[in-house]
This record gives sequence, C-alpha cells and structure tokens, in this order.
Amino acid sequence: MTSDTHNPPLRIVHTESSLGWGGQEIRTLTEAAGMVQRGHQVSLLCPPEARIFAAAQARNIPVQGMRIGRKGVRGMMEIARWLRRNPVDVAITHSSIDSWLTATACRLISQPPAVIRMRHISAPVPRNLATRWLYTRGCRHIVTTGEALRLQLIQHNHFPAARITSIPTGIDLKQFVPGNQGQVRQTLGLAPDRLVIGIVATLRNWKGHAHLLEAVAALNRTDLHLLIVGDGPQRANLEKQIQALQLEPYVSLVGNQENVVPWLQACDIFALPSYANEGVPQSLMQAMACGVPVVSTPVGSIEEIIQPEVTGLLVPPKDPVLLASALDSLLNNADLRSTLRLNALRFARQHFSLSLMLDRMESVIRHATFMNP
Repeated sequence: MTSDTHNPPLRIVHTESSLGWGGQEIRTLTEAAGMVQRGHQVSLLCPPEARIFAAAQARNIPVQGMRIGRKGVRGMMEIARWLRRNPVDVAITHSSIDSWLTATACRLISQPPAVIRMRHISAPVPRNLATRWLYTRGCRHIVTTGEALRLQLIQHNHFPAARITSIPTGIDLKQFVPGNQGQVRQTLGLAPDRLVIGIVATLRNWKGHAHLLEAVAALNRTDLHLLIVGDGPQRANLEKQIQALQLEPYVSLVGNQENVVPWLQACDIFALPSYANEGVPQSLMQAMACGVPVVSTPVGSIEEIIQPEVTGLLVPPKDPVLLASALDSLLNNADLRSTLRLNALRFARQHFSLSLMLDRMESVIRHATFMNP
C-alpha cells in the first residue's frame, strides 16, 4: 500500500531513550516497518548502545544514534540539530527522557514537527506542572496502547480527552497462527507427553514470573513443564527460586528468542501474571492468535482482550494460590481449554490485525500534523 495524492507520504521520526527491550520497543519497530511499507519516510533516534538500535538496523529502518539516554542539554541539542537538517511532519516519542528532550528541542527550531507522545504502560503519570506541560503544550496528541491507559490520563491527570487516543498494538496474523503441537515440540526438543505452561516476557519483577513459579510448585504435578521465554534483570533471582522450589526438572529458561511463534505453539496454556505497567501485552495477543488458552490478571488494559471464562481466565495479581487454582482448572479440563482456545482465536482474528493499528496510527498522525498547535 502506498499513499495517494490526497494522502501524501508522511515524514515520521520516532525517538526512544530506553536501553531495554520489550513490548514497547517491538511495537515501535513493528509500526515503523509497517509505515515504511506504506510508502512513508520513517527514522528512529535512540542511543547507539540501545538494543533497539541494532534491531532497527536489522530491519532496515533508518536509525541515528544519539546521546539521549539521559536528560541533558547535549541530547536536546542533538535532537534539535537533527530536526533542522531533516524536516519531518511528526515526532513520536516513547519514553520519559526522549519525550522531554524532543519537546524542548522543538522549542529551539523555527518549524518544529507535531509531537505525539506514546504511552505504553499503566504506571501513574505524575501530577505536577512540568509533567502537565509535557503532556499538553509539549505535544499535539497522546496515543495509549489501551483504553484503560487513556482513561487513567483523563481521570487521574485530567488531560483533555479529545487529545488522547487508544490504539492497541497490532500483530502479524499471518505469522502468529496455530501450529502442529507435536511437530513443534519435536523441533524444540520438548517432551511430547508433558502439559506445557508458557510465558513470554522480559524477566522483570512486575511480569509475575516469581508468582508463576510459586503456583507451579503448589500444583505439585510431575506431568507439567514450565517454559519461560525471555531474558532480563530478574534471571539470576528466578534461577535461585527454581532451585529453592526444586523445580529444575520442570522448568526451562530458554532466553530471548527471535521467533517466539513455535514456543507459543508448543504450549497447552499461556500465563502472564503481571501486576503492573501493562497496556495490552503483545505476548497475550500473540498467544491468543496462536490458539493457546490464556491466564492473566486485570492489570492495565488486559481486561480489554480477556473476557473471563470466554477468551481467557483472570486472577488477582500477586496471588499464587488463585493462579494455581486457575491453572489447575485448565489442566484438568480439556473442554474448557478448547473453548477458550477457539474464542481467543476468533477474537484475535477480529481485533489484533497489524493493518488496523497502522490505519489508526496513520489517521492520528495526519490529524496531529495538520491541526493547529
């Protein structure tokens, strides 16, 4: 798809100060690549040591390394110089630091782009004058990755509702599809006769890996295998917990995987017991699109895709006992697993398409670009 004469190609730059890796960075690159395919001009500004820098290069997305990993005049001036030399229609900011640097850099140039502030997580936004400036005068529009995040900014921070749009992340529904579980497990070296519970998430506290391990230990079943896909700062702590709970024969920590599809297809159940900082998690969407029944928590915007007992199961956060109970109900009820699987798959195909996300983002960008500051 390319832009026509009524909708000329857009010039878009994304900024990202985070050095980490997770759903936020994957969403940014997925969206950037999709916009490039639609004929738009897209660039990324980020620290050269950030993982997203190399990932952008691997995806042939133009990327410029900048010293924007922390607040400071130098980073602000680098962004301002780049914007003067590379005029764009819109700058889309993703983390706190790059949002501040970009908003202030735009005050230093004569023809600044429209700024869109992305909000990926549900952590509360401070209520002070400086932050209010950033989210109102410092940008033209705010895009959240879920409706609950949008309502939080309206109700908690009292930001204007008309300037905030919820656009959940889209996924490639041609890539994330159900697979032949037996063949996939054979390829991955997983036992064919185990009931596999999977989680795909960066190893951070709030993703709830520790609670999931406690729940698996409480189940005390020798026919289970827990598959942990991802890496991060909690790996050493989780390894110690696995040893303490004597779960070594029943847990695999397989690290980051470039292609998570087969790992999802290998699962009987997908669990994401997060307790904070969620929008609509991509891993939940991906699991549902792969036809895997899901168990999660009502955190962030997760309830927007999981209808209890219909498209998945929800348990309170930080509650290993109820998490174990939900997992046990699924493990012992193949009919329930099948029902949740089919409902989740149907919902995913109706609501999770990548093209829908790109259509909505393109509309918001055009509106922000041509509206009055």
